Amino acid sequence: MYQHILVAVAFDADHEPERSLQAAKVLSSPDGKVTVLHVKENIPSYAISYIPADYEANLKVAISDQLEGLAAQLEDGAGVLIEGHSGQTILEWAKAIQVDCIVIMSHRPGLQDYFLGSTAGRVVRHAQCSVHVIR
Repeated sequence: MYQHILVAVAFDADHEPERSLQAAKVLSSPDGKVTVLHVKENIPSYAISYIPADYEANLKVAISDQLEGLAAQLEDGAGVLIEGHSGQTILEWAKAIQVDCIVIMSHRPGLQDYFLGSTAGRVVRHAQCSVHVIR
């Protein structure tokens, strides 16, 4: 049983956050804490001029609301939204808050993942704590 679990979620068609939350419930100790984290990738500078001015603020509010909804399903859950490169940011954040376990969903690897590596693959290879991968 883990005292502090980090559940990394992505909001796209291939990921189902509920499956990760169920795993966190099983892996968490009775008095454990679960943090639901989403890393928002930075918008490339060449694309910023094509995006409406209020888009970024509205997106952050929408994602934060979703995270809070997911975290509310857990006994001692909290939702966190941060910006950065997904793989590296998850690792840095997990180390900074000293989590015991990271729960992350992985998609079926494609050819590009063998050359570039997926976020889950990077987390598994470089995490300084246990990692539970949902497939």
